[in-house]
Amino acid sequence: MNNSHPKEFVLLGFADRPWLELPLFAILLITYPMAMVGNTAIILVSRLDARLHNPMYFFLTNLSFLDMCYTTSIVPQMLFNLGSTKKTISYVGCAAQLYFFHIMGGTECLLLAIMSFDRYLAICKPLHYTLIMNPRICILLASTVWLTGITYAVSEATATLQLPLCGLNKLDHLLCEIPVLIKAACGEKAANELTLSVVCIFMLAVPLGLILASYACIGHAVFKIKSSEGRKKAFGTCSSHLIVVFLFYGPAISMYLQPPSSISRDQPKFMALFYGVVTPALNPFIYTLRNKDVKGALGNLVRGIFASK
Repeated sequence: MNNSHPKEFVLLGFADRPWLELPLFAILLITYPMAMVGNTAIILVSRLDARLHNPMYFFLTNLSFLDMCYTTSIVPQMLFNLGSTKKTISYVGCAAQLYFFHIMGGTECLLLAIMSFDRYLAICKPLHYTLIMNPRICILLASTVWLTGITYAVSEATATLQLPLCGLNKLDHLLCEIPVLIKAACGEKAANELTLSVVCIFMLAVPLGLILASYACIGHAVFKIKSSEGRKKAFGTCSSHLIVVFLFYGPAISMYLQPPSSISRDQPKFMALFYGVVTPALNPFIYTLRNKDVKGALGNLVRGIFASK
């Protein structure tokens, strides 16, 4: 730690609008347990119900675990700061949050692309699906996604932490995030901005392009299905994933595919709340309410718990 790095950061958040802090604290206090319980329920039913032992639910389990880690990397700190007058985070705590938050975010970008590829194979290549998406390939894909997410986060966060802050210890944000730290840094930072933009094209734009291409093929194949029940089931499964994709990618693209210096003052706060808090809380409900298999498995799990009691 050199002299340009402070011992702690002051996270200003909504200090200029203190009336927002209590409602936001209440919202986080409700949505965080919802996200944890909902995602834990999906992991449990996916592991306990034999009907859900297939690639789609294997990746959904990964997504649920990832969302739990994602929201946990920021919400406890937010609750602490919103509920007290001391709105600080240590330099080490900020660095840890920076790594974990971006590991989860980068991994989710790629995992959503893999999930769309899985749906493409299931609907467009049904005869080859079980052969291609065997357990070994699924584990290999999931491992690759996690390793790529870790590599992206470690390299970008490490480069960002090398930037001099010239004694600055105030961040106009609710958490430690790469674009905000780059914007707050002093000295030459054009290389960091360019690197972040290029990396995010591969982490955001390319996966989103693959997702849209997969769903274009899926849409074409679904309209060829003669059975209305078959079309309804295919649309039901895919629409859940598409909703999650747009909820996550929309705010992430608006935040990361523009130079940090051009980001407006409040944009990072609302975007981070959306893709770090709202999306992980909504994902379990989106997949549950629009999926008969998950609803049935959840019902069986609840009945089994009450029957055992």
